[in-house]
Amino acid sequence: MQIVMVVNIQYQKMKVSESLSKLLMKKLDRIGKKYSWLIKANVIFKIENDKAGEDKICEIELSAPGPRLFAKARTNDFEKSMSETVDELKKQLEKRQSMFATH
Repeated sequence: MQIVMVVNIQYQKMKVSESLSKLLMKKLDRIGKKYSWLIKANVIFKIENDKAGEDKICEIELSAPGPRLFAKARTNDFEKSMSETVDELKKQLEKRQSMFATH
């Protein structure tokens, strides 16, 4: 039985983006298939003022057995921020997975 991960997406100080949501869901779906023990993902896309133009932020918090996993990236592009955040979470998930394997 495949547990379906619940995904909450929030857009702060910006319009909701269907294309961004679709891309995110595709990435999270892949992670969810690989790590079936993930329960929930809370995602926040937001814009914060930054003089360097790195104002597009993506934060993702994953609920899973054990401590929550969290990653955040700030770049000049939402897709890039999302990719960096997801890559960081993948590293954390690999680590978590190896901890499960040793017990």
